[in-house]
Amino acid sequence: MNDAVQPDSIHPRLEEAMRLPRIAIESTEPVVDGGRFAAKAIIGHPINVTSKIFTDGHDKLAAAICWRQKGETEWRRCRLEPLSNDSWVGHFTPTQVASHEFCVQAWWDLYETYRNELSKKHAAGVPVSVELEEGRRHLDAAVQRADGQTRAVIEDALRRFGSAHLDDERVSVLLSEEVAAAMEAADPREHCSQSEVFPVEVERPLAQFASWYELFPRSETDNPERHGTFRDVIKRLPQIRDMGFDVLYFPPIHPIGRKNRKGRNNTLTPGPQDVGSPYAIGSEEGGHDAIHPQLGTHEDFRELVRAAAEHGLEIALDFAIQCSPDHPWLKEHPGWFSWRPDGTIKYAENPPKKYQDIVNVDFYAEDAMPGLWIALRDVIWHWVEQGVKIFRVDNPHTKPLPFWEWLIADIRERDPDVMFLSEAFTRPAMMARLGKVGFNQSYTYFTWRNTKAELTEYLTQLNQPPLRDCYRPNFFVNTPDINPFFLQTSGRAGFLIRAALATMGSGLWGMYSGFELCESAAIPGKEEYLDSEKYEIRPRDYRAPGNIVAEIAQLNRIRRQNPALQTHLGFQAYTCWNDNILYFGKRTPDLSNFILVAINLDPHHAQEGHFELPLWEFGLPDDTATQGEDLMNGHRWTWYGKTQWTRLEPWHLPFGIWRLSPPHRA
Repeated sequence: MNDAVQPDSIHPRLEEAMRLPRIAIESTEPVVDGGRFAAKAIIGHPINVTSKIFTDGHDKLAAAICWRQKGETEWRRCRLEPLSNDSWVGHFTPTQVASHEFCVQAWWDLYETYRNELSKKHAAGVPVSVELEEGRRHLDAAVQRADGQTRAVIEDALRRFGSAHLDDERVSVLLSEEVAAAMEAADPREHCSQSEVFPVEVERPLAQFASWYELFPRSETDNPERHGTFRDVIKRLPQIRDMGFDVLYFPPIHPIGRKNRKGRNNTLTPGPQDVGSPYAIGSEEGGHDAIHPQLGTHEDFRELVRAAAEHGLEIALDFAIQCSPDHPWLKEHPGWFSWRPDGTIKYAENPPKKYQDIVNVDFYAEDAMPGLWIALRDVIWHWVEQGVKIFRVDNPHTKPLPFWEWLIADIRERDPDVMFLSEAFTRPAMMARLGKVGFNQSYTYFTWRNTKAELTEYLTQLNQPPLRDCYRPNFFVNTPDINPFFLQTSGRAGFLIRAALATMGSGLWGMYSGFELCESAAIPGKEEYLDSEKYEIRPRDYRAPGNIVAEIAQLNRIRRQNPALQTHLGFQAYTCWNDNILYFGKRTPDLSNFILVAINLDPHHAQEGHFELPLWEFGLPDDTATQGEDLMNGHRWTWYGKTQWTRLEPWHLPFGIWRLSPPHRA
């Protein structure tokens, strides 16, 4: 028990109670951790706000969303509309990539309460002479508060009310929609209550919808003895564009240390020609703001960024906060590291993995605060100045959360278009927290979700709060570090299955080069690639037989053409009577774009089964005829009724993607 002074009571005293609001505003969304962190949103997309709002008695309420960009003084307002059971809903649409904030206000709607009572009594034939006088007084009071067109409407209503000879005429004036709208504008908002102010981070569309392609620039060569360059990557850009990718991501492009350099297949005995792991950052040629000399110069890199943009691609760089023993910081800033008594630094480990070629910085070393923090921020800003707006961050969960919260906010205050992808395969709470402190996207557990039950549970979880509002999943199908067991034994069909799951399940997905060639050779018993590209140059023939380039291009084309597939939200699992077939829908909120996806999760056998068309989502009876379109091949047909049948063959195409068009939307 601490010695802090405790309040006498949690209950209000009389004077306090008389000042407390009569209207309750509860359970407002989207709100992350009570407003401690910002909910995520996308520019130009409506932000749906819901809240529970209620008061004592039977008076009518009105409510509104008040919102603005942080730093603005004026609030914009959007009405909330009542649903059932005290639920209210509304939305506002931000038009700037920036930090925003919103709150909910609610008040007694005096005139609507009056209109409700008057209409009921008049309809029941009850004399309303007293109520009519109350209405006149409402108008009389409102005209004093109103101006402009609102005042003119109320003044006209008073004139018509005064000249009317019959009660029915007076009632008609008081109940008219025009008068109701004017009285709403002039409402004194009695007993007005306001929620807390909640933050929202509005980001650019690429934060929610993008297809990532990862490659090692040094492998863009036709000869393993010749180091690839940025100019070689430029030659490859049209192929990557034609597959439908938006983001081209590179592992670290910096000088690689020589001390403890790794050889092929992660050996500790490299030969003189071994190129080492790019994650062993830093040598006498420079550190995190330098470029490996065999890749090219800063001008070569800027030319690559420009060329990529001409092809509709953005370059993403790896931000790995680690150093080879040769990194200049060890000599220039020894106080940024934790030294052992014998004068050495312990190399990095993630048991059972060992990284003898890198050492870690110490964020909380006395000499590191704030110098190291600022230096790392400046590294990011250096690459922003070279034209990079996207950073994939290596293992952010092993670095301090306060550091990330500060760094990301600092960078985005300078340039709100900058985005960060978290590569954190760790505990769920930590992964979510990284999203809360500012990471725009995150790698996920998708890689290890294989069964129908696992995938359904995971995709559903991502669509629910709190993850829905703070965590954007990027479904990478493989990485240089992860050669999934499923792909090691599933052949070409398995690669198609995982590609369909990733592209249809989330607005964000990614693949590491070689996936389109169905590369799967593994170190026995491990989810690691044999002859890993992390330790050697790996030229590839991207037109090799058996590739799935065309299928990947079509999947990306389908995503671009269908808004329902441009987010992980809108997922709904539906019934298919076969546990080997994952069947789900993705739809836009207004149901104008409705996609159905059926995926055979068995890469070795054909699977078939009956499934349900979700006609109930459109309010249609079970015997309705609907239009279907196969988005992989363009075939069209008519479905009759709710129950249908499919067969999915892995040697042909192990999935179906269909656009459903009900009669009124055909």
